[in-house]
This record gives sequence, C-alpha cells and structure tokens, in this order.
Amino acid sequence: MAPALVDYTAAEKELYEFDDLKIGVKGLVDAGVTHIPRFFIHPPECRANYSSTPQNNGADRVEIPVIDLEGFNENDDRRVKMVNAMRYACATWGFFQIVNHGVPVAVMEEMVESIRRFHEQPQEAKMEWYSRDFSRTVNYYSSGDIKGRAQPVPAEWKDTLSCRAADDQWDFDALPELCRHEMKEYMKNMIDLQEKLSELMSEALGLRKDHLSSTGYLKSIKLSGHYYPACPEPDLTLGTIKHSDPSLLTLVLQDKSNGLQVLHNDQWVDVPAVDGAFVANIGDFMQLLSNDKFMSVEHRVLATPLGRPRISAVSFFLPSAKDRTKPCGPIKELLSDSSPPIYRITSYEEFMKHYRVVGQIGGRALPHFKL
Repeated sequence: MAPALVDYTAAEKELYEFDDLKIGVKGLVDAGVTHIPRFFIHPPECRANYSSTPQNNGADRVEIPVIDLEGFNENDDRRVKMVNAMRYACATWGFFQIVNHGVPVAVMEEMVESIRRFHEQPQEAKMEWYSRDFSRTVNYYSSGDIKGRAQPVPAEWKDTLSCRAADDQWDFDALPELCRHEMKEYMKNMIDLQEKLSELMSEALGLRKDHLSSTGYLKSIKLSGHYYPACPEPDLTLGTIKHSDPSLLTLVLQDKSNGLQVLHNDQWVDVPAVDGAFVANIGDFMQLLSNDKFMSVEHRVLATPLGRPRISAVSFFLPSAKDRTKPCGPIKELLSDSSPPIYRITSYEEFMKHYRVVGQIGGRALPHFKL
C-alpha cells in the first residue's frame, strides 16, 4: 500500500525532535527501524521509482564525459585535448569524471575509510561534534540543512561530517582524531588538483591559464564526508534531493556504491563509481562568472538499498574568505557586444544568502541574479 501524502509542516516538529536526539540516520538504522519516519518520505514525483523525468537505461544509455589528465604538464597535443574535453564537458554537461589526476589511490581509499570510521564509531563518541552552528570548523549533522529553508521539505537519508578552514587556513588539529591524518593528506592533494583544474578551466574559457587561480575564486575548500546508511524503504526517500551546488567547482570521491545521478537533457543519468576517478561538477557561481559558458546542473543521490552504506567525500571549491564580499559578476574578458552580461553584479556572500533560502528546497538561485 502506498503511504499517504505527508503534511511536511506538521512533520517538521517531529524532524526537529529527531535532530535534537543527535543520533543521526545511522542511529535509526542501528535501532532497527523497518519503516522510515514520515518526515523522510518524499513526494511521489521526486522519488527514484516515479518521475516525469525518464531514467537512464536501455538502448539509449548515455555516459558522462571522462577527462584524462595523463601528461598534464606536457606541452603537446594531450594538453590541447584536455582543454577541449574540459570545454565540452563544462559547456554541455556540467558533470565529468577525472582519471589519471595524480592523487594516489591509497590516499583516496584511506579517506573513504576514515569517513566510515567516524560515522561507525559508538554514538556517544561522535555526539560531541553534532551541531548546526556552521561557523564552527567541524560539524556532524544529519538529514541535510533542515533549518533556514523557505518552506518545510522532507529530510535526506544521510549523515554528514563537514570540515572547513578558518580564513583559508586549515587547523588540522581541530579535526576529529579518527580521520585527522587522512583528511590532512587528502586536502594536500585536493589543493594540488585544484591548481590543475583551475588551469584547464581557465584555458577552456579562452583566458590565461592562471586567471581563475589569480582571482582567488577557487582558493577555499569545504569538505563534507557523507554517510548514506542502508535504508529499509529506499523507494520512499532520497539520500540527497535534486539540487545544484553553489560552489564554483565540486569534486566527489565515491566509494564503490552507485546512486549519484545527474539531470541531463531532462533525463536522469547514472554516474557510476569508477575506481580511481573523481566526479567533478560545475557549480552555480561558476556559471554566473562564465556568463553561461559553463553550466551548473542539478543532481541527486538515491537512497541506499539494504546492504553496505554509501560513502563519499565532497570537496567544494569556493572564493577565498577575503573575496566573498567583493563585488563580482561575469568575467569581463568573456563579454562583448555579441555576448553581453547575463547576470548582475553581486558577491558570493549575497549569492549564498539567497541560495540558503531556495537551494535547500530544490530551487535554483541563479535566476534571482539575472539582468
């Protein structure tokens, strides 16, 4: 029997009461729930098994682009092919896989395992980190950002460990000891990879290769370690709702589980877990800066069926702390009489204020900034 439609305004009180327990979704699973609480139930049209948007299967199956960084430092045809591949992926998909990127597989595997260790430690040990005060360096929380939204919406079936630098300076001693060493090594590699991708994206836009790095647009990194526990009723909920990212660039390290999907040409396309690869996607603010030459796209994560949990490490590349209040708009070198600005002058801080209202309920922030 299909569940009754949920009154999310009424269910929101129950969601807040659950949040106050600080046990996370994993706490529900550990308690042996066989039916998910009603505040996790999503409207039928948003679920994986019922959508006006067709799924990616059958003979017309499509695959997201793959960018091979082998020979990145060589000044030859390989570099030209990389730039062309980056331009195509960012302009037509907004999503792509990256292989031969230089990050050791051992560092990637240890990062995933450290996220698992944190979330699978005894509940009492991790409760001290549970907080929705996002001015903190470290937050452990559940079910997405449930507060400050424009309207009540269903919760997400996941727990998150979120870490950020204060003024772009990482204090690794402030991170949970269970994953401190692994996060430190991982972030060193993310900084190196960010430099490579900044160059390729700059060149793909027809700019100097140091343009994006010199502006500080991708200087800061926020890291989220998501844990999607196995769900007893995965057809009723989602791990992450349909959304676009507010960042400039997002890099996702997946474990061997599937579930990530991108909306391409009004079709949900599976993003398979590929050993040794990162998934990259363009964020909303990059679309604004590029004046729609690069496109941010909506994506989601399906709830994990019974079995092993799904784990991912997500790196959001953002403007440096000192640049978040600076007025900015479409990059002037990309504008002309035939390509006038599409978006008004704003700042990343202003953009995020609007995103927190509409983006957390599956809306798009970009239209608010169009001229």
